[in-house]
Amino acid sequence: MHPPPLVDIGVNLTHESYDADRAEVLARAHAAGVQQLLITGTSLAISQRAITLAESYPGQCYATVGVHPHHASELTDEAHAPLRALLQAPCVVALGECGLDYYRDYSPRAAQRLAFEWQLSLAIEQKKPLFLHQRDAHADFLSMLSDVVKDLPHAVAHCFTGTVDEAEAYLALGLSIGLTGWICDERRGAHLLAVARRIPADRLLLETDGPYLLPRTLRPKPSSRRNEPSYLPEVCRVVAGARGETPDAVARCTTDNARRLFSLPAISEKVLDL
Repeated sequence: MHPPPLVDIGVNLTHESYDADRAEVLARAHAAGVQQLLITGTSLAISQRAITLAESYPGQCYATVGVHPHHASELTDEAHAPLRALLQAPCVVALGECGLDYYRDYSPRAAQRLAFEWQLSLAIEQKKPLFLHQRDAHADFLSMLSDVVKDLPHAVAHCFTGTVDEAEAYLALGLSIGLTGWICDERRGAHLLAVARRIPADRLLLETDGPYLLPRTLRPKPSSRRNEPSYLPEVCRVVAGARGETPDAVARCTTDNARRLFSLPAISEKVLDL
């Protein structure tokens, strides 16, 4: 009997590290039971590439469209119409990655808040789920979400790395929480074991955020530091251990959650035959 399928809700498949073997990466994902994945858009250009890739692998790949806080300065008035147009592609299932990042500050904080505010309004207008990013900006992030939460479609705090208190605050707003291989890092992610136990089963999601955050618990260790969707079962295993559940149980609930949140169809026969 095959284990339950998994959905990787966030992988940066447009990254150049996948250029030489992207088809093989997707084949390995399928072989590992990762049947569907969301390709993350982080700027207008990358969002367009995410759409093009998703359209090349129908049924297996979907896309998000948005402007990451690193690129917030690029979200000028002139960029609003093109971003809104990209959201109309049938393979686009969420708006994002968007939010605030005060750790890197690649865009001025005022520009980040303006870009995030506009994308929150766009999500409400377009009734799209949100794929959210927050790093070292919890207070402003929470405040901005709280102002509009009653009107928002569903949203996920992607690649959550914060504290139990931060997780509780996001859960209180109705957000789902995405966990990555950060939880597999005993040096900086051990606190996420407690976070994983606090997330209700219907709000838990899994992702690789590849090519970043290779799970350190993988055995044998991969020869490359590049992460990829085929390693998502290891994240599932560690999350399951933290919750005192079986990996199959976590796979079932997170796959159900991802398909509900992002309105993903059941896996197609075409993908099953890869």
